[in-house]
Amino acid sequence: MKLRLRSLIVLAISACIAMPPANAWNSIGHMAVAYAAYQQMSPELRTRALALLQKNPDYNKWASYVPASASPDDRNLYIFMMAATWPDEIKAQGSGYQLDGDTPPHTPEATNNTGYTDKYMHKYWHFVNTPFSTDGTPLPAIPTPDAQTQIAAFRQVLADPNASDELKSYDLVWIMHLVGDVHQPLHCATRITAGARRGDGGGNSVKLTNDPGDLHGYWDNLLGVGDTKNYSVAVAAAKQLPAADSAAAADANEADWVKESFQLAQSAVYIAPIGPALGPYTADAAYAANAHTVAQQRVALAGARLANLLQSLK
Repeated sequence: MKLRLRSLIVLAISACIAMPPANAWNSIGHMAVAYAAYQQMSPELRTRALALLQKNPDYNKWASYVPASASPDDRNLYIFMMAATWPDEIKAQGSGYQLDGDTPPHTPEATNNTGYTDKYMHKYWHFVNTPFSTDGTPLPAIPTPDAQTQIAAFRQVLADPNASDELKSYDLVWIMHLVGDVHQPLHCATRITAGARRGDGGGNSVKLTNDPGDLHGYWDNLLGVGDTKNYSVAVAAAKQLPAADSAAAADANEADWVKESFQLAQSAVYIAPIGPALGPYTADAAYAANAHTVAQQRVALAGARLANLLQSLK
């Protein structure tokens, strides 16, 4: 009996480890952000960014996904798009990167910016756990570092003419990804309730009957489903994006981007039929239509803001 119990525990632990991490937008969403940004970048800026991406350890893998029949321009576009998925790719089991949790450790590696020699996943860099409560439950502090602090740090390096290209390459893929992350409402909010005093993990704990079974994953998948190889799905989704509002796109303050997503989480995500508990709930047709519209607007805006941010790239 003890042996059987031990075996079951091992299997349970293994299953938890094998579960894919929640992402802000999936690969399709992140590549759509990059596509939107690329369309608004000058030829000189594209050339500079692509030269930096060649220093990424996965560059040859991305290039291998592009068919030989693709034009040089398309090849560059697809590689730029795929690069935006890299910070999620290193969270995969067997990636060679060290597993860390969603809570920042109180150790130097939490804020280290040393480039590709850094073998931590930095899962806590992907979101801003801004809490809110619908039932008066006390709110916890926001852990840092987070996506907002890291965008600020990385953009300083990209604009620094004295920073090395190796470091800029690392910071470039991260900032391409994190700008997308903070435009996903559930990566800037966590709902605190009596039943979830530590938060619902940006909707990860809110169960849905819709695929993939939780609120966070549902929002991640709104532009389509696929991985880095499926860049063609992302191209099709990106071509359906609305034009970003020019005044909003001109806002270069990452704190504003986070605040927008936090407010949208309350006004567009945690709304009927999503109730006050952890579910399960069913997202109906009206909810789905509104969510898809909001997701398209946020991805388009993220792309425009990313293009503007990269104008300072030295």
